[in-house]
Amino acid sequence: MLPRDMKSWSRFALLALVAVAAAELFTYRARRDSRPPPGTSAPGFALQDTNGRRVSLEGLKGRVVAVNFWATWCGPCQEEIPDLARIYSANKSKCFEMLGVAEESGARDEVVAAARKLGVNYPVLLDDEGKAGDAFKIPGYPRTFLIDVEGRIRKVFEGAVEREQLEKALLPLLAEAPVSCPRA
Repeated sequence: MLPRDMKSWSRFALLALVAVAAAELFTYRARRDSRPPPGTSAPGFALQDTNGRRVSLEGLKGRVVAVNFWATWCGPCQEEIPDLARIYSANKSKCFEMLGVAEESGARDEVVAAARKLGVNYPVLLDDEGKAGDAFKIPGYPRTFLIDVEGRIRKVFEGAVEREQLEKALLPLLAEAPVSCPRA
C-alpha cells in the first residue's frame, strides 16, 4: 500500500500524462486536417541544397514537381528513397523535378552522408528551420506532394509512397506538361 503522499502524486502524474496525450492528439489532428489540400497552390519556399545552391519552388513552375519531406532517421523514408530515385531517373527528362526536403536531420554533412548511402540522385534541400515543412503543415515523415506545372498540389502521399502509386499519379501530370520545359 502506498503512503497518502505517493497516492496524490501518482494521481497528479497520471492526470498530467493524460492531459499531455490529449493535447498531442488535438494538435496532431489540427496539423493533419489543415494541410494544403489538393487543387490549391503549393506554398512557396526557397532553400539551399546540399551544394549550397538556392532552389525555389517558384523557380520550378512549368515543371511537374514531387516534393518529398523526409528525415535521415526515418525508417519509412529510407525504404521509399530507392523507388523515388528510380522514378526520378526515369522521368527527369520529361519536365519533371524531384526535391527531397530534409528536416530534423542534423548538420549538412550528416544529410549528405545519408543521401549518398541511400542512393539519392535528385536534389536534397536543407530545411534546418522547418519553414517549408511548416508551410506544408507536415505532421510526420515521409510526406510527398505532387505539384503540377501551374504550381497546384495535385496529390498528397502520407507515409511511404509505393513506386506504382507515384507513377500512376505522375503519368497524367506529365501528359499535361509542355514538351519543352523551362530551365530549372
